[in-house]
Amino acid sequence: MFPSSATSTVRRLRRFDALIVTALIWFLAKFLRYAFPPLFETFQGSYDASYAVLGAAYTGLMLVYAAVQFPSGLLADRVGSVTVITAGALLAAAGALALVVDSPFVVLVGAMLLVGVGTGVHKTVAVRLLSRTYPDRTGRALGVMDTVGAFGGVAAPAAVAVFLGSAGLVGAGWRTLFLLAGVAGVVLAAAFAVRVPGRIAASTVERAGAGDAETGVRQYVALFREWRFAAFVLATVLFSFTYNGFVAFLPVYLTSEAGLGTATASLLYSALFVASLVQILSGEASDRVGELPVIGATLGLATVALVALVLLTPTGDPLLLGVAVVATGLGSHGYRPVRGAYLMAAVPESIAGGSLGVVRTLLMGAGAVSPAVVGVLSETVGFRPAFWLLTASIACATALAGVLWADDR
Repeated sequence: MFPSSATSTVRRLRRFDALIVTALIWFLAKFLRYAFPPLFETFQGSYDASYAVLGAAYTGLMLVYAAVQFPSGLLADRVGSVTVITAGALLAAAGALALVVDSPFVVLVGAMLLVGVGTGVHKTVAVRLLSRTYPDRTGRALGVMDTVGAFGGVAAPAAVAVFLGSAGLVGAGWRTLFLLAGVAGVVLAAAFAVRVPGRIAASTVERAGAGDAETGVRQYVALFREWRFAAFVLATVLFSFTYNGFVAFLPVYLTSEAGLGTATASLLYSALFVASLVQILSGEASDRVGELPVIGATLGLATVALVALVLLTPTGDPLLLGVAVVATGLGSHGYRPVRGAYLMAAVPESIAGGSLGVVRTLLMGAGAVSPAVVGVLSETVGFRPAFWLLTASIACATALAGVLWADDR
């Protein structure tokens, strides 16, 4: 009985080996990106660099991260997903390993840019790969990957605190952290290159995409002439605008507008990210009932919850506000993996990677602008009007999803 059960478990793990390794690389990507901000104070002492300079370096990381979205998808359509993801993991690992030894500040900047490029190529191409590898379980696969990645962002600050706390000298511990992360990146890249090609070897889609030399930018632009595709892209851009502005200023909003203490606001902020576990359930639901019903439900939940949060702000009740925050997180996080599954089903297979790259570039651009808009509005008209703008944005996204759902029925 036991050997049979063990054999069954091994078989299941082998079946999902591509998902496991892809999700772990995404975890490492998030971990590396979010390990830098908690180290700014340490970097200031080690490199004698101002926060303005360190902030500019991190902005560079995020800019190159955004810039490689479309090229990575286009390249995956030409040479295959495995090649691009493996190369990205190795580049990110190289960036981490470059920080293992004492070096000038320019090396830190270069390492951050390598991490930006290496981690930037992953998500766009991984969505394409998983949708082809697990066509009947795309929503679940993307939900698992996004959930695992979200905890990479949660783990990074904690790991930095542990390594700095265990170090006797400032700067000694964080280099060990990057050493371990770099080694993990090399190991995961090797595992991915060995295990995944066999999993997708029978995919004619992957081979067709890799050998299509005639793919041009016009094919990607032509997608936007189809109103359903353009409407959904607009919806996801509006969602990204809301989500990034909400995440950037929620703690400050809760303390300044609702009068909550810093500790309480931080606790509710953490609960927002713990809600990311819903991604596995929403992904599974989309596999069973379709993407658009789940998209409409999750965006609708996020909209109603955000409206409730703004309306309940004057009460200052931490319980009611906490329920609104968690509900916003459930809707927002629940939407994200289903978004990717819908896009993969909506675009031509031969240009799936580049198409997703275009969309991710647009939504990340909207997400980058949102915190600046909210920041300006908070200083001119106040935080509540700024959050009403975020609410209007996601309400429009929900309306567009509803139109698509109605047209689909």
